[in-house]
Amino acid sequence: MGDIEGLHHVGHVVHDMDTATERYRRLGFTVSPPAYPVLPGEGPCGVANAHVYFPRDFVELVAVIDPDRTPAGARPLPLRVPDGKLPGLAAVIRATTDNIASFLRRFQGLHIAIVDTPDIDAVAARLTAAGVPHGGVHAVQRPVETAAGTVMEPARYLEISAPGLPPGRVPEGRVGFAENAPVEDPRGTDHPNGATGLVGCVLCVADREVPEVRERYGAYLGEPREGRANVTLVAASALGDLLPGERPAALPAFAAYTVAVRDITATERLLRDHDVPTARTGAGEVFVPSAAALGAAIVFRQEP
Repeated sequence: MGDIEGLHHVGHVVHDMDTATERYRRLGFTVSPPAYPVLPGEGPCGVANAHVYFPRDFVELVAVIDPDRTPAGARPLPLRVPDGKLPGLAAVIRATTDNIASFLRRFQGLHIAIVDTPDIDAVAARLTAAGVPHGGVHAVQRPVETAAGTVMEPARYLEISAPGLPPGRVPEGRVGFAENAPVEDPRGTDHPNGATGLVGCVLCVADREVPEVRERYGAYLGEPREGRANVTLVAASALGDLLPGERPAALPAFAAYTVAVRDITATERLLRDHDVPTARTGAGEVFVPSAAALGAAIVFRQEP
């Protein structure tokens, strides 16, 4: 199947952006300044986003905006839209905000997994043929930090939907696909902890639901097995074997994600120097427990 190229990004939904950016920097990540949308004639609205960028993918931090207290150092992004389009855009922002708020009501942690694709139209056609509900392909622009400053890069995305849930929702959160051209000379991809890229994420489900979710992700990702696009499916009873000491905050849920690092010894030393607790996975890799990383366990893997 040639329409998938690993993960595009994962989204960590947090209660407080200031706390999240401070925690991620303590973990040794370079975090972009948060940004939030501003509608014409109105103040801050929707959600704030900050990013941990890698050369090919990223981790997104997401928090609902409090209009009376924007995140420290956050940049407003004034949205310029024709008057006739303003009500529709405002409705989209409200729906997005409600979606993120509903994630937080479940738990603070990982709720978003977006798969990278070089051909999102092929993905849309494949999903439709397989009977997978989705919202169609949408075109947007995303802010990206480059050596020339912040530029708006075109991107196209698609969100999978599940029957009985709001559009763009599946039981574990938000799952979809994104297509965008490589960014020339991106900034902020050098991390003190040596992280170089997003490797994968862990989806934890109730034991009895493993066959159904395996089949569902087979339809999403093009083949009926775990591991495609680096989404690892694990039964709740086996999560402790994979990540000792971890328990799912809810089911189903994305319990963890993995990043590659240049030198795992140096990464572990940095975490120790920053008083960040660590543990070992069942395979002996270093991870930061979810309790120390705002609800999402983070695994650090030595580059091959």
